[in-house]
Amino acid sequence: MELPKNKKIILFDGVCNLCDATVQKVIKQDKNDTFRFVSLQSDLGKEIVRYIGVDPTKTDSIILYEPGQAYHIKAEAAFEIAKTIGGIYSLLGLFTIFPNWLTNFGYDFVARNRYKWFGKKESCMIPTPEIKSKFLE
Repeated sequence: MELPKNKKIILFDGVCNLCDATVQKVIKQDKNDTFRFVSLQSDLGKEIVRYIGVDPTKTDSIILYEPGQAYHIKAEAAFEIAKTIGGIYSLLGLFTIFPNWLTNFGYDFVARNRYKWFGKKESCMIPTPEIKSKFLE
């Protein structure tokens, strides 16, 4: 598995409308070209999840993987992404004062209801030519 060097990889639910909107927002705010994206449903996404040893039944919506360094799941992943983007999004880092079990409780509540509230696509998003280079296959 050949992954880009010095990039943080966001693994996301490729059929979730909320996740898709979030990925689009991160792409717009990623001024330093820090992130690459891969759908959890893709072969590469499944391979990365297996490689880092994350149980896919424990998280099915977002993983932030920093190759050779660390990975983050659930609320912690969201906070790390927000911190990296910076600006007003870094304010989400204030939630790190709360224990993980509490922030993950809120995260899991939204994740459980994301299809009901925001809908679901029939298939994974196909990136536009302008942003295709940010997606791993």
